[in-house]
Amino acid sequence: MADASPKHDVFQAIADPTRRQLLKLLVDKEMAVTVISGHFPMSRTAVSKHLRILSDAGLVRERKVGRETRYSLQPEPLLELKRWLSYYERFWENKLNVLKHLVEIDSETGTDRTGPNRLKDDQTPD
Repeated sequence: MADASPKHDVFQAIADPTRRQLLKLLVDKEMAVTVISGHFPMSRTAVSKHLRILSDAGLVRERKVGRETRYSLQPEPLLELKRWLSYYERFWENKLNVLKHLVEIDSETGTDRTGPNRLKDDQTPD
């Protein structure tokens, strides 16, 4: 029985900046590999290898149209990434809330937080 799991996971696939650019390029429309290659300063073979990794991760679908291979974005596997990142979002939100509080205090009181009484990085306002 063949293993149906992807050869590459989403995290590996998007780790490369070229592959992230490829995904961005395919957001709105299906494109032929020859057209896609024109957007990158590398050979068509190199672009095809990146597309193969994205395809193996389930992020793009390839379709033969005559002698041409066309690629389109399949965003569903990105949900795994979104779920993973959402866990860490609470840390960002906390930092943003502290920053918002500091800015609001400064604007209400006219306090200069760059002087000796400013909060240190690891302190939070009362």
